Parts: sequence; structure tokens; C-alpha cells
Amino acid sequence: MKQNRASVHLFLLSIVLVLATACASYKPQDQSSQKQDQSEQNTGSTYGTGLSTGVESTSHAPSSQGDLGANVGDRVFFALNRSDLSQAARSILGRQAAWLKLNPNVRVTLEGHADERGTREYNIALGLRRANSVKTYLSGLGISPSRMHTISYGKERPVALCNQERCWKQNRRVVMVVN
Repeated sequence: MKQNRASVHLFLLSIVLVLATACASYKPQDQSSQKQDQSEQNTGSTYGTGLSTGVESTSHAPSSQGDLGANVGDRVFFALNRSDLSQAARSILGRQAAWLKLNPNVRVTLEGHADERGTREYNIALGLRRANSVKTYLSGLGISPSRMHTISYGKERPVALCNQERCWKQNRRVVMVVN
């Protein structure tokens, strides 16, 4: 009888140890990535120059395409059949100009795009007007035009494929690409 009681206690103790071990190693994936995101947001961004851009730091190499896209934003969007800059686009371009000033050896290509509506020729011309609009604005903010190359892909390289406004507005853009 005493031996049965000891066996039961040993069995229950082993179950408790297994449960305790299982719970100790459980770590929800979302909580760890949230802590990492918060840690990155608290570090600020200086790009190694001592100047703060007011944007968040990430693990991308300084002056890389990833750095531009993650910390500044690498694209601006346009209204249908328009090449003039909205206030939101001017805000992003201001940050891009600050980033380019912090990275004076970087050269970029400004890729103009259009949605799928319209002829191929019309959209190539529209994409080029958009790219030139961005180049002119950045030049006005002190970026040398010799550092910026423009190209138009018209409607040939969409990022969203559907016949709805939500897709078309994503395709009416200029993307800054680090060379």
C-alpha cells in the first residue's frame, strides 16, 4: 500500500514537472516581435552622422534601399491623370531630401508609373511627367539634379493587379530607387 502511494506521488510529481517545463518554454511570437519593434522605435535614427532625421531606425544598412524604404518612404502617389504633388507627397519628398543630404554619395533613379487605364504611350509620358515633377521638387530642396535619373515604366510594372480604384491608386506612383 505504501509502495502504491509512493508511485502515485512520483507519477503526479512527474506530471507537474512536465507541465512546468512546457509552460516555461512557451513564448508567444507576437509579444517578442512587439518588444523588438518597440526597442527599434526607441533608438531614433542618426545614420552615423550625428544628425537626427526624426525617423525610426531599423536594421537596414545605412544608405541602402531598405534604409530608404523603411525609414523615409521610397514612393509618392498621384491622382488620376495628374503629375502635380499632393501635400502628402511633398511631406515624403521632404524626408527623402533630408535622407539624400545625409547620404551625399547616393544616386537615385526616380521611376514613374501609371495605372492600367490609358494607352501605353500616354502612360509612358504620364510616368515621365511624374518622375520629372519629383526631380524638380527635390532639386528645389537642394538635391543636385545630377544625382537623380528619371525613367518611366508607364503601366508596365504595376504593384497591384485588379480593376478597382484601390489597385489603380497604388500603381500611380514614383518610386525612388537607390543606385
